[in-house]
Amino acid sequence: MKNYDMTEKLAAIDKVISNGPYADTWESLSAYNVPKWYNGMRFGIFIHYGVFAVPAYDNEWYSRNMYEKDSVAYKHHIETYGKHTDFGYKDFIPMFKAENFDPDKWVHSFKDAGAQYVVPVAEHHDGFQMYDSDLSSFNAKDMGPHRDILGSLKKSCEDEGLIFGTSSHRIEHFFFQSGGREFESDITGEFHRGDLYWPSIKGPRDFDAIDGECVPTEEFMQDWLVRTCEIIDKYQPNILYFDWWIQRVELKPYLRKLLAYFYNRAASWGKEVVVNYKHDAIPFGIAVPDIERGQLAAQKPYRWQSDTAMCFNSWCYTEQNKYKEAKDILCDLIDIISKNGTMLLNIGPKADGTFSDEETAILKEIGSWLKTNHEAVFDAAPYRTYGEGNVSIVEGAFQDGNVKAFSSEDFRFLAGNGHIYVIAMRPSKNGNYAVKSFAKKQGLFNSPIAEIVRLGDNSPLEFTHDGDALRIKCNSSDSDDLPVVFRLSI
Repeated sequence: MKNYDMTEKLAAIDKVISNGPYADTWESLSAYNVPKWYNGMRFGIFIHYGVFAVPAYDNEWYSRNMYEKDSVAYKHHIETYGKHTDFGYKDFIPMFKAENFDPDKWVHSFKDAGAQYVVPVAEHHDGFQMYDSDLSSFNAKDMGPHRDILGSLKKSCEDEGLIFGTSSHRIEHFFFQSGGREFESDITGEFHRGDLYWPSIKGPRDFDAIDGECVPTEEFMQDWLVRTCEIIDKYQPNILYFDWWIQRVELKPYLRKLLAYFYNRAASWGKEVVVNYKHDAIPFGIAVPDIERGQLAAQKPYRWQSDTAMCFNSWCYTEQNKYKEAKDILCDLIDIISKNGTMLLNIGPKADGTFSDEETAILKEIGSWLKTNHEAVFDAAPYRTYGEGNVSIVEGAFQDGNVKAFSSEDFRFLAGNGHIYVIAMRPSKNGNYAVKSFAKKQGLFNSPIAEIVRLGDNSPLEFTHDGDALRIKCNSSDSDDLPVVFRLSI
């Protein structure tokens, strides 16, 4: 079992903070500005890969749910693997071999799909580190695959010219597997820092609470800080994503230290970096807000991110996964971009390191569409308004369970390279499109139009422009039901 001197580690962190441009105060951190390179981000790939892919059941919370008595995962575990005293979550680790893991192949497929950045999970709630750690033996280099999964993906991203980021979901590990203490299991013993099951404190009833029950201990918060700084130092990510529970009041001093440390280390490397956060855990303007499985209803003057999955029911691979359709993911992507956001789309590889046929097909379909319509997505920016239509976006997290009923009357607008791009979220069956927001004398768009083409075809289209609408005639056959992009030349 690895161990380390906490006092020494914390002193080293404080030294970096004291010698850098940022102090660990909200006032000092407010000098941070989102880097220009991030303004060009439109589409990224999230990766939930870990031990939880071995049981391939329920979802990425299997390590918690298998210890929650009377849950579906609890019953499944006993029926499939036996009693929790004989086979616990730790016993999945030797089964996690990642024998077909090919980082170059992964990243190449992400690039072909149009992704600009990649964010693999460094450590999820289960406490198993997907990287080479000096702080705990429960990591992918020392156990399971015996490979530095995170480091391999970083190298492949850099080789392909993609932005590399990573995420930490460590903070929730404080309570995540505490259900195993409620009955006879392999979590009823005494554990210490560095152990997989440490500390397994009884969890909160309200996961989103900012204080109250389930107060994280000083030792755990210090360990969280040290672990996260290790990721920063070893892998120098451009993006650092945090899941929920960092909004806890008790964590604020450590969160400030972490931000100051990351921003100061980045300054010493000559890099500009981004932190993603949820639930107002960080004061606005100090990092980039993220919405899990949701979007914003209106265009914003600031950068934001939506993270979502290819599956409705899980972030990791399971045999019960229910997959979305590429056309619906593309509509969400377009809506997000039109409102000054970027989409981080998750893929959940199988335990052996391969992708499911469904996710492979989704990546290919998205990549094909983005290749045809590249200029409207990556070379354009939000227009004066995000768009128009009959579908109202419900703002907030966890709204992607209901597929939006977009039609050919729903449009999103982008602009770039002297052009305006009008995107119909669905193709029209009769080939007629009416953009009411572009009606003459409405104040939104009154310039004469020289030409309108559909991207991918580029043949001039018939159109009329009057006081009621901009009307476009496009007779192309669209059996795939994917969004249609028109380029307006002024």
